[in-house]
This record gives sequence, structure tokens and C-alpha cells, in this order.
Amino acid sequence: MKQIARQARTESRVIGLVPTMGALHTGHASLIERARKDCSTVIASIFVNPAQFGPNEDFTKYPRTFESDKEKLEAAGVDYLFAPEAAEIYPKNFSTYASVEGLSERLEGKSRPGHFRGVATVVLKLFEIVQPNYAYFGRKDAQQVRIISKMVQDLNLDAEIVTCPIVREADGLALSSRNVYLNAEERKAAIVLHRALRAAKSELAAGVRDALELQRVLHRVLSAEKLVRVDYAEIVDAGAFEPLTRVSKACYVFLAAYVGKTRLIDNLFVEPREAGSDDLTVQL
Repeated sequence: MKQIARQARTESRVIGLVPTMGALHTGHASLIERARKDCSTVIASIFVNPAQFGPNEDFTKYPRTFESDKEKLEAAGVDYLFAPEAAEIYPKNFSTYASVEGLSERLEGKSRPGHFRGVATVVLKLFEIVQPNYAYFGRKDAQQVRIISKMVQDLNLDAEIVTCPIVREADGLALSSRNVYLNAEERKAAIVLHRALRAAKSELAAGVRDALELQRVLHRVLSAEKLVRVDYAEIVDAGAFEPLTRVSKACYVFLAAYVGKTRLIDNLFVEPREAGSDDLTVQL
């Protein structure tokens, strides 16, 4: 992979990297489509990263569909697939990790201690191996994208991070590789995350700016679904991811909830149309 990347750079090709853990869906395809528009060489990686799973999480059960993933990547026009073994990424006596302090301890990081250290470490290694000009991530994992962007900034890395829109099912459920865990009843219940975000969007459109009131709306909608257990429902600023009391600048409304035993996340992004304006743009 390093030889291929070096050759591509020697030829002044623009390299785009789409990092994945496999179990590919239409959301991943949208990242590849964007990469193909921007880049002359598109590389996708598949690596189920053990370092970002906690001891009680689903590493062994995480869906692995490598053969069908290869076919999807080829059909999508990916030039190279990088699928290393865990021993290649984490050789014996591996002891060097990347950590973005502060951002990594909030929200997902609070619920999943050590998760973002594992994410930052593997992404840093992928960037060093592939040396991409651009790397593509989905906004569903907005905290992850913010942490990777901060790492790139702090370490003067060359990759430019491109954030792509959330891709949803027709009923609004955000696409996730973990959706395959849901049975029919849970799949129906999972739509409540999108319904809660739509309710928050409606409140914002009606002029509500108080973050606590928006949180109450989120919890009220989510608690109506008996199969759902809320992990967090937060409104945080888009920079430091600190909790807000009032929506007056760019921010995220974040949700994490268990539907049955499956943990799902979703968000909407809010920003003023103009500096100091109370008129907002809301992206679901």
C-alpha cells in the first residue's frame, strides 16, 4: 500500500481515502462517489479496529462481509482496497497511541472510554500509510470527524478532511452497519431517533433557542418508545463540543440510544445563516 501511494504521489495524482470498517452500505457509497469527483486515485480501507472497541462492546460480533464489500467497492469505482490484518496495524509489543485530549472525553468518549484513542491511532496510521490528499467521513459520526480534524491540525498532517452528509433510509433512519442487528420490531422503533431530531428541528423553526427545552423535547419523544433507552441527548457547540444553554451559534444536537441491545447515534447540525443572526439553517 505504501509503495502504491508513493507511486501515485510521484505521478502527481490526487489521492482520496475512504476509511471503513466494512459492512458497507449506501452511506459508504456516497463517500466513494464524492471521492471520485475530487480525486484521480481513490483508496478504500476495510479494518475492524479492535482498539476502538471496549471490553463489553461488539468487536467479535461486528458484521464482517468482506467478499460482498470487495464487490461493492469495485462496482463503485475504487482503485485500491487496503485491508490489513490486525497484526500489521498493531504488531507485537505495539505501545504508541494518538489521543486528542478534551474532545475525546465528551459524549461518545464519556460513554465509550478509550474509543477515540483507538480511532485517532488507526486513522493516523492509515494517513501515514496512504498519504491521502483528502479523507472522507460521514457527518453521522460528527464527533469522530471533529477529533480527526483536530488531530490533523495539531500534527500538521497533509490530509484534508471532507465531511459528507448523513445518508438515511426512506423513513429517516440513519444508515449504519449496526442496523443489521435490529429485529423487525426494533427496526420500527429505531425511527424514533429521527423523529426526535425532527421534533427539535420544528422547535427551532418555531423560535425555541433554550437548550434545556430542546433536550426536554428530545427526551419526551424518545421516552415514548418502550424499546429505546437513551444514553445521551445533548446540544453542544460545534467547536469544543461544550454543552450550550442557548442555541446562538453553530452547534450539534446529538443523540445516542439503545434500541434493544443495539446502540445507535444520530445528530442534526445547526448554524446561523449569518453571523449574529437568529435565522438558522438546520441539517438533518
